[in-house]
Amino acid sequence: MTSKGLNNKLTGQVGEYLVCAELGLRGFLSTPFAGNVPEFDLVIADRNLNTLPIQVKTVTFGGALRSKATDWLNIEIDHINKCQIDHGDAEVSNPGLIYVLVMLRKEENDNHRFFIFTKKNLKQVCAEGYRRYMERHNWKRPRNYESLDCSPTAMEFQQFENNWDLIEQQIRCKAL
Repeated sequence: MTSKGLNNKLTGQVGEYLVCAELGLRGFLSTPFAGNVPEFDLVIADRNLNTLPIQVKTVTFGGALRSKATDWLNIEIDHINKCQIDHGDAEVSNPGLIYVLVMLRKEENDNHRFFIFTKKNLKQVCAEGYRRYMERHNWKRPRNYESLDCSPTAMEFQQFENNWDLIEQQIRCKAL
């Protein structure tokens, strides 16, 4: 594993354990998985043993959440005109899945930041941001017209900061 690969793995692991610690302080049991589980990184349980899967994404301070635009949008690459064509939103699996985006602190005295939202919210933020960017460029990427890089910053999720109530609401719904 390269140094960068190891750093990315450690960053992800730190984020997962920070989320587990924060959830523990909020009265939830939580456990991360050692291996790669598709779609989620940890499972939490309340006192009544209602469970909830959670996906954790971690970025360093000022970093961006990396994804592909085709995860959120139906994009066609027009090789003749060297541009992209937006055919609307893509369907996503598990739109209610909870994501916790962790932005690691910059300085030792800073706090880590947590942004809690659903996969549906993630799709909205990514789709809107990608469309804004591409419209400024008339749907022609400046360097590589085929690039589908969609990398919103943590600041684009600001409305979801410390939205821990979302987890409370979803686990309460499972109890009904």
